[in-house]
Amino acid sequence: MSEMQQDRPSIECWLTDMDGVLVHENRAIPGAAELIAQWTANEQPYLVLTNNSIFTARDLSARLAASGIKVPEERIWTSALATAAFLKQQKPGGSAFVLGEAGILTALHDAGYVMTETNPDFVVVGETRNYSFDAITKAIRLINKGARFISTNPDATGPSPDGVLPATGAINALITKATGMEPYVVGKPNPMMFRSAMNKIGAHSHNTGMIGDRMDTDIVAGIEAGLHTVLVMTGISDRAEIEKFPFRPNEVLGSVAELLD
Repeated sequence: MSEMQQDRPSIECWLTDMDGVLVHENRAIPGAAELIAQWTANEQPYLVLTNNSIFTARDLSARLAASGIKVPEERIWTSALATAAFLKQQKPGGSAFVLGEAGILTALHDAGYVMTETNPDFVVVGETRNYSFDAITKAIRLINKGARFISTNPDATGPSPDGVLPATGAINALITKATGMEPYVVGKPNPMMFRSAMNKIGAHSHNTGMIGDRMDTDIVAGIEAGLHTVLVMTGISDRAEIEKFPFRPNEVLGSVAELLD
């Protein structure tokens, strides 16, 4: 382990997951606000990442501020922003039929996309709390007619105080079952999410660190993107979980507080 930790002084840029790393149920995890303040004071480029595509960066900045963590909106990178950046690259000025909320709709709109139900180039599935059967039916028919199937993230469930909620991955599966088509998923564990984040801050993989709380999304994508990976135990809590995977992060820390100077 110690050999790996010697890599850390060469890290100039940081990518960090949000839920389970900086906040838990909208409460700041101890050390999170201080770490962001440290990066800001040292003028270290960083981005806070989330697979959730419901909220805009501005909404998330406000939510973090409410928990005592000051992150300006331009320091937040969501799967919705990564998806919009990908589609803009694939087909500038294209059109999309979207199942989703403000996060993905705003991101696509800002990327110069037109939202339409008539022959869209893409069907884009993002996170939403009110999937309608009609909208899902429309998505299935448009994909059958040749629209390309894109999704912001693969998470099958999301957390709520009452238990799990079906999330984007569950809707992806429903559409796949009905069409026989798999979506191209932009969010983690696709390393593209990190590559687009690094592009945004002009970072390079050899001097960028990634902090996450999940082996199956954050760490595997970080490894595939060539980053120095740090797993914190504030999200998934037990080391038994780590043992299930054939790969390991560069570092395993109790929490982000251990990254403070």
